[in-house]
Amino acid sequence: MWPSKDGKQPFTALIKKPQKQEIEDGAETKYFSLDYLEVFRKSLEEPEVLWGEVGSLLHWYTPWTKVLDNTDEPFTKWFVGGELNACYNAVDRHVEAGKGNKTALIHDSPLSNVVRRVTYSELQKKVSLLAGALARSGVKMGDRVVIYMPMIPETIMAMLATVRLGAIHSVVFGGFAARELSTRIDHVEPKVIISASCGIEPNKIIRYKDILNEAIRLSTWKPRKVILFQRREVECCPLDHPRDADWEEELANAEPHPCVPVESNHPLYILYTSGTTGQPKGIVRPTGGHIATLAWTMKAIYGISGDDVWWTTSDMGWVVGHSYICYAPLTAGVTSVMYEGKPDRTPHPGQYFRIIQEHKVTAIITAPTALRVIKKVDQHLQFGSNYSTKSLRHLFVAGEHCDYETKQWAEKAFKVPVLNHWWQTETGHAITANCVGLGHSLQPPKFTSGFPFPGYDVKVLREDGLECSCGEQGRITVKLPLPPGTMATLYKDTQRFLATYFSRYPGYYDTMDAGYKDENGYVYVTARDDEVINVAGHRLSTAALEDVVLQHKDVADAAVVGVPEATKGEVPLCLYVMKPGCKSTEEETSVALVNMVRRLIGPIAALRQCVAVSALPRTRSGKTARKSIADMARDKPVKISSTIEDPSVYKEIKAALQKVGYAKAAPDPQ
Repeated sequence: MWPSKDGKQPFTALIKKPQKQEIEDGAETKYFSLDYLEVFRKSLEEPEVLWGEVGSLLHWYTPWTKVLDNTDEPFTKWFVGGELNACYNAVDRHVEAGKGNKTALIHDSPLSNVVRRVTYSELQKKVSLLAGALARSGVKMGDRVVIYMPMIPETIMAMLATVRLGAIHSVVFGGFAARELSTRIDHVEPKVIISASCGIEPNKIIRYKDILNEAIRLSTWKPRKVILFQRREVECCPLDHPRDADWEEELANAEPHPCVPVESNHPLYILYTSGTTGQPKGIVRPTGGHIATLAWTMKAIYGISGDDVWWTTSDMGWVVGHSYICYAPLTAGVTSVMYEGKPDRTPHPGQYFRIIQEHKVTAIITAPTALRVIKKVDQHLQFGSNYSTKSLRHLFVAGEHCDYETKQWAEKAFKVPVLNHWWQTETGHAITANCVGLGHSLQPPKFTSGFPFPGYDVKVLREDGLECSCGEQGRITVKLPLPPGTMATLYKDTQRFLATYFSRYPGYYDTMDAGYKDENGYVYVTARDDEVINVAGHRLSTAALEDVVLQHKDVADAAVVGVPEATKGEVPLCLYVMKPGCKSTEEETSVALVNMVRRLIGPIAALRQCVAVSALPRTRSGKTARKSIADMARDKPVKISSTIEDPSVYKEIKAALQKVGYAKAAPDPQ
């Protein structure tokens, strides 16, 4: 399947011997052979067998009649006819199995000076009461509930209470501007909105209720009720409209509501992700396949089970939060940490190390940006070394490319392997990964995102649809059918679903990412396909150039974009952030970067323009907004996405581009 070449270690040598591993599912324990090659083979050749075993991890009210129905591709259905409830699988079955006193959630908020532990029994009690309150407000199966809340346990309670009724939640990132929130309200048409009085940022309170009031005013659709959780330790706010109701009062007047069974392919949630047209796409996630696969990934990818403590450093507004703060760890019955804070500034850059020590964290998912932030401000661990990371086994990174310098630093700082994996909002879990539970090597080659996860038949294709040879860069696709748990469709937009993901390469899911495979089967994701620049006919990955730039001892962060050039069509331009207290000047650093790229990549890269800036525009999920920088350089108007954490950086970015002859006629970003 993956032959060895040039005497290199064959693919099979990178996999441990077959092993039996336990996966707990609440009341009983299942056993699987977790030999990767066999599991992966079964996922493609005998999908009904493998995914039937994975589906058995859950509690079903009604057994499925068919594991896979692919008669209407790409609208694949899994566990057809089976009935279950996501909330029951995440909460109730653990309580019934005698684990009610186990901690389900640890809320750690240095911003509000709160550390709170929520047991599975407490979670069940409050979720069932909130579900009763929602039912009394008219919410029933298939209705939508918008959740606009910060990183607090009540956010997960709101999600679970919604799906307890068979309703569909749509979580909007807390702090989104009113216009963005109103767009989602109009599209999803919620019967009820659940919110909180405020969110907290370093040195700033974000008044959610004011934003929500404005969003509802702007919306054509008006919710029947707004349930508001008052953060009394931070700030309360008035209930200033007849539709407003207090969270505590709603629970006090409610009766516990049982879990409502839904068919496996019933929507679990709608999550909006930015589209290339600027119009958000509402990803619809099916229930059964998603939570079954997530429960399995906790062991198969991350090696987590039993009394382990799991920490995902994302926010509930993003897919990583949905999958790996809420549904995966709770369905697997482990403890999940919710951190309300930043890698730095809350109040110091040793917070990640503190949380690992205090809560005995076993494994982490984080974004490379967070590691770069810590490395920038605490490179020599003046803060981090005050804490022990002995409980930690693995650190996983996702969301963007992780440069090798940051990976090396993090492995020394946290004293564990740093393992890359790659996935998308659309897939809901990893497409490729270095899987601890499937026996993958903990020292994979540089830059790889791992092997394809079972169920993903990954193909790298050329423009003409033919498969690339080993090492040849192309478009990464997945041969249909997609595995359980990936998106079912786009909400209210089936045609866009088909056109966006399945029209360019019929029979394949188009990830819109570029990359290649090596001779051992490892997958390398180099960039979004629109982040590959064409220099005189040579395709160059911006991520590869950034890897070289970030090797410089004085560079903390960097972004490379393609800018127009008369002879070569495009040339790379580098914006970089210097480390605090470095001794070299901008001019000296820029010259060094040009020479490093020429030496390590070659003269064709032609990196001749480098400019220092104080910060780069990044989304709240950690991705660099390269396209907006490239558009500004071309004098195109730039609409600042609502996901950008600090829009003010664009003023300096524009000045930096003008310094080297670009963005001369660019309008100010809006």
